[in-house]
Amino acid sequence: MPIDPQNALLTVQSGLAQLSALIVSYSFSAIGAVILLVLGYTVAGLAQRSIYAGLGHIHGFDTTLRHFFSRIVRYAILILVVVMVLGQIGVQTTSIIAAIGAIGLAIGLALQGTLQNIAAGIMLLALRPFRLGEYVEVGPIAGTIEEIGLFATTLRTVDGVYILAPNSTLWNQPVRNYTRNGARRGDITLTIGSWNDIDFAQKTMLGVAAADRRVRREPATPIAFVATVGDSNVAITLRYWTSAADFFATQIDLTKRAKQAFDSEGVSIPAPPPEAPRQEATTRQ
Repeated sequence: MPIDPQNALLTVQSGLAQLSALIVSYSFSAIGAVILLVLGYTVAGLAQRSIYAGLGHIHGFDTTLRHFFSRIVRYAILILVVVMVLGQIGVQTTSIIAAIGAIGLAIGLALQGTLQNIAAGIMLLALRPFRLGEYVEVGPIAGTIEEIGLFATTLRTVDGVYILAPNSTLWNQPVRNYTRNGARRGDITLTIGSWNDIDFAQKTMLGVAAADRRVRREPATPIAFVATVGDSNVAITLRYWTSAADFFATQIDLTKRAKQAFDSEGVSIPAPPPEAPRQEATTRQ
């Protein structure tokens, strides 16, 4: 069948017209999508910086939390912009939103323990049961806080061991903070013979405490008292207050000086009883 040139020309012209309309339509959609992307990226950056700066005006608000919340806002805006761009170019956004929700649920279930650590990290940073440089004890974990992150907290033990503890572990147990209150009560106990003058021994220990500038008079002045009484010995305890930073050094020095003061004043400390002679077991022939 011969092709009619006139009909073919009309068909080509109609196709070109439709193609031109599609190009114009999609061009406007593409230009709109690009504009949305640029504006969305700019707005997300401005929102992140604004949230970070605004939270910085809150006294005591942790820097880690400022970064976390400002980034959450930025990513939320970017996700919203991507959905809007896809809708601009004709993609059904309802199915995309449903897919994002399903993916988020799956990720949440898979990373349940990690999300618990993040939630615990936010609570630790917000409520601040401990800060950097403080010595704490949480269950079997004890050490000086070096870093508080969103997932885990870094501690250093007194013997220099590195500990990385999950935040959920620290959040779910009572925290004993030895540094927070600034002052700590210390006790040293020395045992003397029951034949010694107890009042003189107490005055000697109080004199040792009074001579040390690290010993505080608040919240209570140092006291010396009889802790226990044995058959041939008496335990005298010196109770005092000092700063948390000087606690261990003060305890060591006061113990040494109290012993030296007892020796110089003739206050004798009972020697341990001699060991009973060992009897070798005999075997019957």
